[in-house]
Amino acid sequence: MKTSLRLKNVNIIHHNGKIEVAKDIAIDNGIIQSISATGTGEGIDCSGLYVTPGLVNLHAHSPMNIFKGIAEDVHIDDWFNKELFPYESKLTADEAYWGTMLAIAEMINNGVTSFADHYFFSEAIYAAVDKSGIRADIATTLFGMSPNFEEELASATAFIAHNKDNNSRIKLRFGPHAPYTCPPNTLTKIVASAKALDVGIHIHLSETKTQVDNSYNASHCSPFEFLNDCGGFEVPVIIGHGLWVEHTDLPLLQDKNVYFAVCPKTYMKLAMGSGRIWDIHHKINMSFGTDGAASSNSVSPIEQARLFALHGKMAGSAEDFRIEYLWQQLMKGHEALAFNTGKVEVGYDADLLVWDLNKVNTAPIYHPLTSIIYSSDASNIKHSLVQGQFVKYDGMVKLDLEEIICNVKSIQADILKRGKGEKKINY
Repeated sequence: MKTSLRLKNVNIIHHNGKIEVAKDIAIDNGIIQSISATGTGEGIDCSGLYVTPGLVNLHAHSPMNIFKGIAEDVHIDDWFNKELFPYESKLTADEAYWGTMLAIAEMINNGVTSFADHYFFSEAIYAAVDKSGIRADIATTLFGMSPNFEEELASATAFIAHNKDNNSRIKLRFGPHAPYTCPPNTLTKIVASAKALDVGIHIHLSETKTQVDNSYNASHCSPFEFLNDCGGFEVPVIIGHGLWVEHTDLPLLQDKNVYFAVCPKTYMKLAMGSGRIWDIHHKINMSFGTDGAASSNSVSPIEQARLFALHGKMAGSAEDFRIEYLWQQLMKGHEALAFNTGKVEVGYDADLLVWDLNKVNTAPIYHPLTSIIYSSDASNIKHSLVQGQFVKYDGMVKLDLEEIICNVKSIQADILKRGKGEKKINY
């Protein structure tokens, strides 16, 4: 049940980095109703605190939190082919549910109010999101090379058609895995299904230089051109990574509903190189994802933005990747998911964070965005709201964390006991 509340005497950091001080924010039925000079009346005292829009995790594989730390210090090919894919082959829907709940709890703690997911077991992910109170855009992963592709596409289509309008916090789309796992005829069918249901797609593109080279060798085009030839840019698109996007790909991305989800921690962890993202970031719609926790080990968009800036500064100039720019890129995730969120303005859904920067890791506060981007952690997020409802209150995530951890430990024991299975594809 939605309730009315007032955040009193807050300092607002807007989506563009502009700051207002000493304001009262009135919320009713999950919507920001008014923003006024602070005055008398009841409400939650936020003196000395900062309110911002919530954070978006634009590319996640939430059930993979169950594999956090299972594959370390290996080559990227072995990470996929000898570790993750074989373990994933034995994952069950119930295990995916608890992996998702673990990811959601961690995301809420880190200020995420919306995330874009790309994985199997869509029903389990949907159930976890529904229960938790967070928002999500869920893409059902599809492999065009699967011998059961037609059946899997039909199942995904039925799931999306039945559920896409059932929950205002949940959007659905198709998740073709990648061009190298979805031949043209199957990728074209997935795009056609997305058009028919008026939804988007979420796809991995140009993750490594090898993928780009292989695409040219096999199809005489880049992965972006491959997707374009299949009609992929005729629907809204979230691109997982796109690290090795070609300069010649850029014309395909102009005036399109296309957003890159950049996950620099994974690129560093798996030695994927710098690609071209740091050269052309200002020419694309870009925000931050966390990828799966099996590669990134955490699900914090702030950490990803921080690493993106530090890598860019190290390779270029200390004057680049300014604080306000990084904040604006974090906020672009709201545009990609198209919920009524991302601004602290009247009429927007109250998906908000209340930051306490008066702590040893962030004090003194010369510039609050600097404190958030370069110094903060989850402990600085005092409250988090989605549609005006607290999902984190006074520093505590409002989920049964003991139940989640208990189930995750049991699943971990089962995973180690049964070992690896047979992987279905090669990376």
